Amino acid sequence: MSILDEIVAAKRVEVEQLRTAARARGLHDAAAAAPPRRDFAAALCDPTGRLTVVAEIKRRSPSKGPLALDLDPAATAAAYEAGGAAALSVLTDGPFFGGSADDLRAARAACGLPVLRKDFTIDELQLDEARAIGADAALLIVAAIPDDGRLAGLHTRADGLGLAVLVEAHDENELDRAVAAGARIVGINARDLGTFAEDLTVAERLAARVPDGVIRVAESAIRTPGDAGRMADAGFDAVLVGEALVRAPDPVAALRDLRGAAVPRDAGA
Repeated sequence: MSILDEIVAAKRVEVEQLRTAARARGLHDAAAAAPPRRDFAAALCDPTGRLTVVAEIKRRSPSKGPLALDLDPAATAAAYEAGGAAALSVLTDGPFFGGSADDLRAARAACGLPVLRKDFTIDELQLDEARAIGADAALLIVAAIPDDGRLAGLHTRADGLGLAVLVEAHDENELDRAVAAGARIVGINARDLGTFAEDLTVAERLAARVPDGVIRVAESAIRTPGDAGRMADAGFDAVLVGEALVRAPDPVAALRDLRGAAVPRDAGA
């Protein structure tokens, strides 16, 4: 069983627990009463063409172990905003990544940036929960949702809740499925979720296959300004960076370095 299989199996258990508790918690009403949505998609598109950064709050990972177990999500979010991040990504999975819904709530309250709930979404109730806790965007991982109808249905449900959707793909087939499901923001993950091996050439290869008009986000294995520059050159609008930032002694400076690595695409034209 791959790491992704283990995570999805755990999510099925979580969803059943959520289903049992949803009525008592008033989840649907809480989603409807969530604070006004911040525009995640617009934040990723810099009008000058410069690469933007989605800065991630991440305590640990299955492949790397502990990264920043004691981080303060509010202070981290404020530092990311000061460093010029366009948006936040907050891991809310507990068993594998050490995150929580409270991390997202605290991060969003501490800044004015739109926030992506980074989790393994397999059910509509998780989207209701995402909106209820204040998320502005949700993640759909194609590899975790093998049924095309299910993938499209989750995308439609997220739209109905006012959530932007980052649809994540790892290969050509997954990218085609993401586009067919209606994705308007596509994340190309350089990490194989079966083995957790990383390869930035995957992102470079797939970037050209993303249709015009769809926002391109490069995910994983981006640790240096050089990596960010490669992704800008490949045609990405944004990069999502977690490990390098939570481990950085000065995340504000690290963010500024990443943003400075990629000049506007029409510079010098």
